[in-house]
Amino acid sequence: MSLAAHDALIHLMIVAASSDAAITERELARIQALIGRLPVFEGFEPGRLAAVANDCADRLNGPEGLDRVIDEAIAALPPLLQDTAYALAVEVAAVDLHLEQEELRYLEMLRDRLSLDRLTTAAIEVAARARHRRLPG
Repeated sequence: MSLAAHDALIHLMIVAASSDAAITERELARIQALIGRLPVFEGFEPGRLAAVANDCADRLNGPEGLDRVIDEAIAALPPLLQDTAYALAVEVAAVDLHLEQEELRYLEMLRDRLSLDRLTTAAIEVAARARHRRLPG
């Protein structure tokens, strides 16, 4: 069964959040906030989030797991949304202000499968770090 574009974006965010073994409250709150405020999610019913997340978990635990989730999500997205998909995944991964090795590996896998140039992905990563930076002290 193919994914809707909204579901595909959410799957990629869920994987970013869970790639270090557990979804934190901060990551979940960020996913909900992004869904609630970004134009790309217009028309998505927020009450479906739990069902979409459970579907993502089922796919992750099924045959081919992570590779299948990434490939199906990318296949469901129009080319115009590939940079958006990467930006959303980076945004969720960066919310904890520290990326674990597993999160970095996931973002690398995603970056390698998307049709994005390295300059675009680097700009997305720098912008996310800048948005999440806090004052020292």
